[in-house]
This record gives sequence, C-alpha cells and structure tokens, in this order.
Amino acid sequence: MSKSDQKNEEKPLSEDKDSNLKVKQEKKEESIEDKLKTVEEKLLRTMAEMENQRRRFEKEREEAFEFGGFVFAKESLSLLDNVDRAMASFKNDESLKNNKDLDKIIDSIEVVKKDLISIFKKNGIELIDCLNKKFDPNFHQAMLELEDDTKEPSIVVQEMQKGYMMKNRLLRPSLVGVTKRKERKVENTTENGKKDKD
Repeated sequence: MSKSDQKNEEKPLSEDKDSNLKVKQEKKEESIEDKLKTVEEKLLRTMAEMENQRRRFEKEREEAFEFGGFVFAKESLSLLDNVDRAMASFKNDESLKNNKDLDKIIDSIEVVKKDLISIFKKNGIELIDCLNKKFDPNFHQAMLELEDDTKEPSIVVQEMQKGYMMKNRLLRPSLVGVTKRKERKVENTTENGKKDKD
C-alpha cells in the first residue's frame, strides 16, 4: 500500500469517528432534552395535584364551617320533640285541667318552643312540610299505609314525627302515614256456577 492509499483509508475512519461523536452528542442532547421534558411533565403533574388538593381542602373547610353543627343540630331536635310532648301531656292530663295555673305553664312552654324554633331558623334548620303532599322517599319515611279511596295513593295523611332540613341537607326525615287504595276482593266463578270468595 502506498501512502496515498493509507491517507484515503484514514480519512473515512476519522470521518466515522467524527460522525460517531456527533451521534453521541446528539444522543446526549436528546437525552438531556428528554430528561428536561420528563422533569417538566412531573412538575406540571405535581402542580396540578397541589391545586386539586388545595381545592379539596377549601371545599372541606367550607363544608365543615357550614355543616359543622350538623350532628349537634340533629340531636337538638329531640328538645323540640320533648317540648311538644310536654305540652300535649299537660293539655291531656285530667287532673290538671281544673288547675288555674295550667295556662301559665303552657304559655311558658310555648315561649321556650318559639325560642328553639327561632334558633333553628337562624342556623338554617327548617321544618319539612309534608301533610297532603306526595310521598317523597328523600324527605319522608313511611311508617304505615292507610286505605283511602278519596285521595290518590302515596299521599301523606299523617305525621308521626316532624322532619327537618338543614341548608338543603336532610337532617331528619318525617315519619309519616301514606294512603293506598282499598283492596277489592275478587270473586271467582267455579265450573258448576257457584261463586268462590278469595
């Protein structure tokens, strides 16, 4: 081999080395760019998660502020129930009917009841109006069915316990009695012409 042949052969080798170096550098650059994109995606995901967590915390805080007294309010309803029971008891007691102070006692209990209702209203607790309305399982709990052909089926005709809402959330359902159609007995005729009653 002559020297010129050797030079020709060396040139491609050095060019190959240069191109390999360029490829390696491009891979390094690409890998750095890829790494940068990966880190950027992670950062964006982390920021989105933090924002979602902030919103969730804000919603929980608002609900805690708005409905923090929910359990207390639910348990306080028994006070109002007991006041109503006490008034009914005094009014129906035969031994107290002749007592001249009965009206004063009932008036005093009425004042306490009005104060309780006022406190409930200030805190967004309101009575569910249910009598003569269509039964709604979201607000009512049916305790019994009463046969009545004068009204449509599933109309609330009796309230055993009052129900309450607190700021559009059910605090306690109304315990009610609803109407149903009277069942009619169907008479069947047998083969020999006699009527059988079911």
